[in-house]
Amino acid sequence: MKILHAANELKPGSKKICMAIGVFDGMHLGHQQIIRQTIADARQHDAVALVITFDRHPNSVVAPERVPRQIYSAPQQLRAIASLGVDALWEIHFDRAFSELSGEVFIRDLVSDLGKIHSICVGADFVFGHRRSGNVALLRSLGAELHFKVHGLAAVALDGQVVSSTRIREAIRAGNLDAAGQMLGRPYTICGKVVEGDKIGRQLGFPTANLDVTNLILPPNGVYAANTRFNEQSYRVALNIGVRPTVAAGSELRVEALLLDFSGELYGAELELEIGERLRGEQTFSSAVELRGQIARDIAQVRSKY
Repeated sequence: MKILHAANELKPGSKKICMAIGVFDGMHLGHQQIIRQTIADARQHDAVALVITFDRHPNSVVAPERVPRQIYSAPQQLRAIASLGVDALWEIHFDRAFSELSGEVFIRDLVSDLGKIHSICVGADFVFGHRRSGNVALLRSLGAELHFKVHGLAAVALDGQVVSSTRIREAIRAGNLDAAGQMLGRPYTICGKVVEGDKIGRQLGFPTANLDVTNLILPPNGVYAANTRFNEQSYRVALNIGVRPTVAAGSELRVEALLLDFSGELYGAELELEIGERLRGEQTFSSAVELRGQIARDIAQVRSKY
């Protein structure tokens, strides 16, 4: 999948373009349906399958007080989109000036910048442009004028409820990770770069990898059994999400991964963790010795789970 930062980087030649437009946070079943329709159109008409998304959540510019926690990190989102087989992704820089474009101007600019558009695929309730001035009805009107087709796909339902990023966030926040995974169409994972911590785990005899999970939605605090892959090897993981009340009361939330049977450095690496069973909630222990004993028991439980 080719990553674009400007329209002129696409270079489709004589081919038409079939595009999907959306935020695509989490790349859930509904998002996958939109992108698969785009790919099907492109293959049928010998066109380029292009996904258009944004380099930040639009609310970060237009409504900063209502920016949702993200389900996926940026690298996770890109991998999920690429896995479906699209040809290119254009990540538009979303800033104040862009946010002030009307829905009509946005689409006319796309046609001007990209050229031969065969189809545009979005969700049926998709709105876009300044003050949400664009919707599927506007797309259809412009399509009739500018000669492109429009797919406004109905939302995917699961267990009688619409699959949405909001619903997935609620499931993750509640610790219902199986439900989150069903709506995502894949096991729920968290992903972050390993950053330097305060090395308290190393002092206790259990060196952990601290993940940068800035702006990600997270499950309830506690200890989880998880697994990950690093350098083409699989590792069982004892995962702690919390504020570490025994050793650093009142500190910021940390996500610490202890890779079992691993030795080496992880700083700067990206780890993606598939989270399984929650082993226990966050606890305060009377001493480091008591904490060390509980960590050993947590590790034994993780070994029994995978």
